Amino acid sequence: MANAINTCFLLSLLVIFLTSSLASAAQYNVLSYGAKPDGRTDSTKAFLAAWTRACGSTSRSTIYVPPGRYSLRNVQFIGPCKNNAIVVRIDGSLLAPTNYWVIGNAASWISFQHVDGVSVSGGILDGHGSGFWGCKQSGKNCPSGATTLSLSNSKNIVISGLHSLNSQMFHIVVNGCRNVRIQGVKITASGTSPNTDGIHVQLSSGVRILNSKIGTGDDCVSVGPGTTNLWIENVVCGPGHGISIGSLGRDLKEPGVQNVTVKTVTFIGTQNGLRIKTWGRPSNGFVKNVLFQHAIMTNVQNPIVIDQNYCPDNKNCPGQASGVKISGVTYQDIHGTSATKVAVKFDCSKRSPCTGIRMENVRLTYNNQPAGASCNNADGTASGFIQPSSCL
Repeated sequence: MANAINTCFLLSLLVIFLTSSLASAAQYNVLSYGAKPDGRTDSTKAFLAAWTRACGSTSRSTIYVPPGRYSLRNVQFIGPCKNNAIVVRIDGSLLAPTNYWVIGNAASWISFQHVDGVSVSGGILDGHGSGFWGCKQSGKNCPSGATTLSLSNSKNIVISGLHSLNSQMFHIVVNGCRNVRIQGVKITASGTSPNTDGIHVQLSSGVRILNSKIGTGDDCVSVGPGTTNLWIENVVCGPGHGISIGSLGRDLKEPGVQNVTVKTVTFIGTQNGLRIKTWGRPSNGFVKNVLFQHAIMTNVQNPIVIDQNYCPDNKNCPGQASGVKISGVTYQDIHGTSATKVAVKFDCSKRSPCTGIRMENVRLTYNNQPAGASCNNADGTASGFIQPSSCL
């Protein structure tokens, strides 16, 4: 009897707590601040007004964007806020200006800065980037281009169910952040669109990218200097340049990359699969403790690549060797087809050879035959079924 009474008492307390929590949550509908879902009216001020109220509230807050099409110029959601539980729920589409000059020199179209505990769920972000791509490809005078969604100097962030479409430049950038989860997102741009990386992470720790589909004209995911404890899982990539650590080593003094896991990923018709790329010039940077596990390649041009001779302009690094130290990289259970005869290319630096490379159960074919492998300045081990034959 006493146990039953205690159980009822605890349940009553739980109901009171939940009811109190729901009642205290503040909600801000952008329509209440003048936003127009007509796809034409500039709603930037309305979104900022809703953010000001949510950020200034001491209670959990929700900014709600109802169905419709909302035109926005570049907008910055800046903290710190008085609460660390703000949800931005988007049931509509946010549209960048079709005139790419309007946001083209703003660095970011939509940015969150110095915030803690923000979640963005659902919605479409349409960067209208095709005009900007055309400008770049024509060689005309163009703006520098804007990232669609930028997260900087923030922590405890969740991005879920979002569709980023046709960004001018990178779609999502995570810079100087801690504890970020990006899940269930879809990122789409033309396979010929320049510099439209899907998700770029740098100077950040504890970032997780999960259950997403990314197809762009550049890297599906790119990993920059200072990235630690990155977890990428269940991502489909294509078109694009694959998942890339780098490019690194552009600067002499540069923080390294470590503790990266990429698992259960699929590459379809991409330029690269799993790639590590560094500049061919002196640097104190490093890459260590990386696991590439359970990847499926379909018609990938370069399924497994370490390139330590990256130098796109051939001016700032002619004849120099990369100083970035690469060690402790494991390729485990990598299967599929290569679009080129040489599927594994380890082109490491004479100055800083790759060490501790491990290949386990790698099977890659070209035209139904074992693909080839090439190793320069790389040392490691191979075990299990290896096809192509290891060159380590």
